[in-house]
Amino acid sequence: MAPEEGYIYCGPIGAGHFVKMVHNGIEYGMMRAYGEGFNIMEASQYSEFINYSEIAHVWNRGSVIRSWLLELAEAAFSKDEKLSGIRGYVEDSGEGRWTLQQAIETAVSAPVIGLSLMQRFRSRQEVGARKHQVR
Repeated sequence: MAPEEGYIYCGPIGAGHFVKMVHNGIEYGMMRAYGEGFNIMEASQYSEFINYSEIAHVWNRGSVIRSWLLELAEAAFSKDEKLSGIRGYVEDSGEGRWTLQQAIETAVSAPVIGLSLMQRFRSRQEVGARKHQVR
């Protein structure tokens, strides 16, 4: 079912799943970086002039940050330019957690994946719950 050159034999049982887990951890960081970039543009003095769908489109045409994730962002922006219909809530299926756990167990620095996972957790908290009170 994979496209040509879209698959690889990674080794013994479990190796392919492990590689896919790390792939998904990387995806967390990429999504976070895109979100931060669009937030920076939205907070700028140029925000009223910027069409985010067009920006995502042009970035996907030969830019070093082109990706399928950016194609999805372009499609979302074309339907709702400010994404006002999207709730800022992001679940996780476990791969980011497992990737970060592997990094911790093997003493490999992975701050982007770690921060991306923490931001997903934060997105699920109610605004009032973000202010922890010491009792």
